[in-house]
Amino acid sequence: MYLKELLKDISYECVRGQLDKDVSAVVYDSRKVEKNCLFLCIEGAKFDGHDFAVQAVKEGASVLVVSKDVDLDAESEVTVIKVENTRYAMAFLSAAWFGHPAERLKVIGITGTKGKTTSTYLVKSILENAGHKVGLVGTIEVIIGETHIHAENTTPESYLLQQYFAQMVDAGLDTVVMEVSSQALMLHRTQGFLFDYGIFTNLEPDHIGPNEHSSFEEYMACKGLLFRQCKVGIVNGDDSHWQNVVEGHTCELESFGMGEDCALRAENLRLVHKPGELGVAFHVTGLMDFDVEVPTPGRFSVYNALTAIAICRHFGVKAKDIQKALLSIHVKGRIEMVKVSDDFTLLIDYAHNAMALESLLTTLKEYEPHRLVCLFGCGGNRSRQRRFEMGEVSGNLADLTIITSDNPRFEEPQAIIDDIKAGIGKTSGKYVEICDRKEAIAYAIAHGEPGDIIVLAGKGHEDYQEIKGVKYPMDERDLIRDILQGR
Repeated sequence: MYLKELLKDISYECVRGQLDKDVSAVVYDSRKVEKNCLFLCIEGAKFDGHDFAVQAVKEGASVLVVSKDVDLDAESEVTVIKVENTRYAMAFLSAAWFGHPAERLKVIGITGTKGKTTSTYLVKSILENAGHKVGLVGTIEVIIGETHIHAENTTPESYLLQQYFAQMVDAGLDTVVMEVSSQALMLHRTQGFLFDYGIFTNLEPDHIGPNEHSSFEEYMACKGLLFRQCKVGIVNGDDSHWQNVVEGHTCELESFGMGEDCALRAENLRLVHKPGELGVAFHVTGLMDFDVEVPTPGRFSVYNALTAIAICRHFGVKAKDIQKALLSIHVKGRIEMVKVSDDFTLLIDYAHNAMALESLLTTLKEYEPHRLVCLFGCGGNRSRQRRFEMGEVSGNLADLTIITSDNPRFEEPQAIIDDIKAGIGKTSGKYVEICDRKEAIAYAIAHGEPGDIIVLAGKGHEDYQEIKGVKYPMDERDLIRDILQGR
C-alpha cells in the first residue's frame, strides 16, 4: 500500500526519507519485521519499540514510525515518520491498511466495570435471532462466523482489532459487538473508527494500580473516552457516576435503568426459582413495552438484559425476538448454572475479587437458600489484600466457605489458602479447606443439601490452572462431569 495513503488520517512530520514508497506490511512486533514493511515503535510497559528501530531497518523495514528520535546509519534510505503518539497513530494506520472495515459494519462498544461480557453475548443472541450476522470481540473470545479465537485481552491491540473487523466483513457479517476496556481506551486501541453505539453499564473502583490506572478518577475518565468516539451513547441512568463518565461527550445520549428518569425502564421485578435454576422476571416500559424473563439471577441480570434491549431497539428488533433470545442465552462462566441435582443449585461464576464476590453472594441470598455455599481460591503472584478481602466477604455472606486452589502460579497453594483464612478469621463464618480443586468440588456436590445454592467462584470461563509457569487443562464443567460419573 502507498505510504501517503496510510498516513492521510494522522498528523505527522517526515523527518527523513521519502513518502513515495509502497509498504509491504504494517508491523509493531519486532519479531515480525519483513522487507519493505512499516515498523511502528510502540512504547510498552516492559519494552520500547524504539530500542529495536536499528534492528528493524537491518531486517528490511523501509519506514519507521516514531515518537522520539532514533539513532540510524546516515546512509540508510529508511523513511522516518515522527508522530506525537505511536499507539494513536497505529490505530489509524491499521484502519487504513485493512481498508477501513468498520465503515462496513455496525459497531457496538460496551464499557463499564461489570456486565460487559454478558451483555455482548446477549446482544449477539438477540440480533442473530432477528436475522443479523454478528461478530463478537471480548474477554473470553473473538467470534467471526463459525470461528472462535481465544482472547488474550478484553480489547485487542488496534492492528489486531482492525484485522478482525476485516475478517468479519469478508465473512459477510453486518454487525460487531465488543467489550471496550478502560485500558484499551487509554492506549488508543479503539481509535481509527467511530462506534455506532457506545454503552456504559456501571462503574466501581477497579484496575487501579501499577501498569493500570493511577486513580479512580483516571479510570473513570478513560471510560468516558468512548462517548467522544461514538454516534449514540446509551448509559445506565441509575449509576451514580454516569454524568461524570459522559462529561465532554460528542454523541447523542439516552438512558436505561430502573429509575423514573430513565428512558427505558425495568419495573415489577420478580425472582424466579425453578429446580436447579435461578432467574428473574420483569416488565420493560418507557421506550418499549413487554414482559421479560431471564434465566440468571438478580438485579445485575436485569441491568444486563436492559443493556441489550436498549441497544437492539435501535436495530428494530421485535419484542418476541428479544424475549426468545433472553430466555435461552447462557454465557460461559457468568452465573452459569450447571445442572447436577433437582435438590440444589450449582453455578459457576468468574467473580475473582471482593467486589464481584460480594455482589454475587448478596444477589444469591435474595433467593433465600437453605445454605449458601461458596467455593473459591485466589491467584498467586497477585495482591494478598485481595485474598484477605475475599475471605472476609465469603465469611460474612456464605453459610459455608470451601477454600481451595485457583491459579497458584509461582506461589504455594497453601500459602494462598492461609491468607484467605486470615480474612475469614475476621468473621464467624464456617469453612473447610481442600487444596485440590476437583476434590473441593466433589465435596461440595456430595454434601449438597436440599435448597442449597453452591457457587464455584473465580475460574468462570477459564479452562486451565496455572502452576509454576505451566497452564494445565482444567475446566470446571469437565471436573463436574467426571465427579458425577465417578471418575
